[in-house]
Amino acid sequence: MKILVPVKRVCDPDNANKVKVSDDGSSVTSDGLEWKPNPFDEYAVEAGLRLNENAPKNEKLGETVVVSFGASDVVQTMRQTLAMGADRGILVQADDAELDSMVVARALKSLVDAEQPDLVLMGKQAVDGDSNAAGQMLAEMLGWPMATFAMNIATDDGGKTLTVGREVDTGVLTLKVTLPAVVTVDLRIVAPDAVSNGVTPADHKYNDGARYASLKGIMQAKKKKIDQKKLGDLGIDTGLTTTYPKFELPPARTGSCEFVETVDELVDKLHNEAKVL
Repeated sequence: MKILVPVKRVCDPDNANKVKVSDDGSSVTSDGLEWKPNPFDEYAVEAGLRLNENAPKNEKLGETVVVSFGASDVVQTMRQTLAMGADRGILVQADDAELDSMVVARALKSLVDAEQPDLVLMGKQAVDGDSNAAGQMLAEMLGWPMATFAMNIATDDGGKTLTVGREVDTGVLTLKVTLPAVVTVDLRIVAPDAVSNGVTPADHKYNDGARYASLKGIMQAKKKKIDQKKLGDLGIDTGLTTTYPKFELPPARTGSCEFVETVDELVDKLHNEAKVL
């Protein structure tokens, strides 16, 4: 199976309290913050690797290709996913200001048309923008079946279909999709028994979470190919559909606490003093 996994570089979410807004309020700055793969995308890479391997024999069954967008130094982040075991990468060079969910979806469609993967496996959302939109847009553009918020995946019919457990508010909704398809994953996709490919024995238990890159994997990643393209070379409409007029940090907390006697008093204060209702 050929799997295409988009991976976005984001500021380390563990340092979210250090995020700053530019003086003119036009952008959120990343000054002084460390970069890492978007966690949900990293989970998608792990799921793709599990689908494409016979784990006990450390045998590859297919190709896993990672795709990213950004400046040339995004290559460093991509190498982390190659060290995990992905086979090669594609970097589309673009400024963050040139990208929104629609542009990314259009660009991914162009790459899918060229690469012809059996499956596009994505994180459900990026932890910076939190749009949760690119996967759905891509599936619509391709006319492919889609399953979002996947918490488990199993191959069926000799690898022609996938049974996907979707995490929903009321429990798990199970869908069967015919490949090629687009699947976006949630955090439980990296549970020890969340992915079944019909080759790795059913009693094999993975470690919980995405795998760590071994020293051997890190050394091999340095030699793996990363093709670089420019956004303008993909022949797509690069017009943005989403813009942000201004960013501002929330007001600092006072640290004080005031108790109220009744619900009516609470509602009054929330409405007239805090102005959140």
